[in-house]
Amino acid sequence: MFRGSMVAIVTPFDSQGRFDENTYRQLIEFQLENGTDVIVPCGTTGESATLDFDEHDRVIQVCIDQVAKRVPVLAGTGANNTDEAIHLSQNAKKMGADGLLLVCPYYNKPSQEGIYQHYKKLAETVALPQVLYNVPGRTGVNMTADTTARLAEIPNIVAIKEASGDMTQIGQILAKAGDKIEMISGDDFLTYPMMAIGATGVISVSANAIPGQVKALVEAVNRGDHATARKLHLHLLDFHNAMFIESNPVPVKTTLALMGKLQLNVRLPLVEMQPANLEKLKGILERYKLI
Repeated sequence: MFRGSMVAIVTPFDSQGRFDENTYRQLIEFQLENGTDVIVPCGTTGESATLDFDEHDRVIQVCIDQVAKRVPVLAGTGANNTDEAIHLSQNAKKMGADGLLLVCPYYNKPSQEGIYQHYKKLAETVALPQVLYNVPGRTGVNMTADTTARLAEIPNIVAIKEASGDMTQIGQILAKAGDKIEMISGDDFLTYPMMAIGATGVISVSANAIPGQVKALVEAVNRGDHATARKLHLHLLDFHNAMFIESNPVPVKTTLALMGKLQLNVRLPLVEMQPANLEKLKGILERYKLI
């Protein structure tokens, strides 16, 4: 269900810092028109950490309503408090989400047993397909291959979004549990290498701005056209890296603003890009003919 070219969609805000629902709907249509396979609201790229509970629910609800069953909606409902994650997940289920993206508990730095028990409780409490999300650069803790393989035994844990950047760990997960859990790239610049060893797609930041090109790479791998996939991978590397000149989602939101798709507003503690980095980004966008 959760495979192919998937977008971790941004959450647009208006000049007053409020959720810009109309722009959000337009961004979703832009994704669907360009072949995106799954929409993922309220991930890191959606600034979930700065949304209150009501906003979080509203963003997911608008996404589900706008998508209208055309593709699956994988709702970001993770938290570092297990009860809060359950609350958000139950709400998403009631609203009609197709599955849940659950970030590894951040800041607390739980043990591997704590991580296991967190996900186990979520899986037992909320009857939806669940996608684990390992992003140690954000959470401060890495979920090991052994813990992932252990969680893969739970029936409604169906996939993992791996953003550790550790290809050895990714390979170990596939070797230990590749028949029980799907691997999803969480790093655009590793999508092709990960798919080459068994990943089934990407939850992409870059697809916010270049959904057609991300989709083309994924489709090339799926049809066994590795020459085209390799060419696209190498061609897009500079763009992918530019999306992390500063903390995500500031560069991708800046890109979308320069493309005329949203107002550039982020919530503190994020701020607009520093001038030198903005100039670098503009140069890259010009090279890719996006502005």
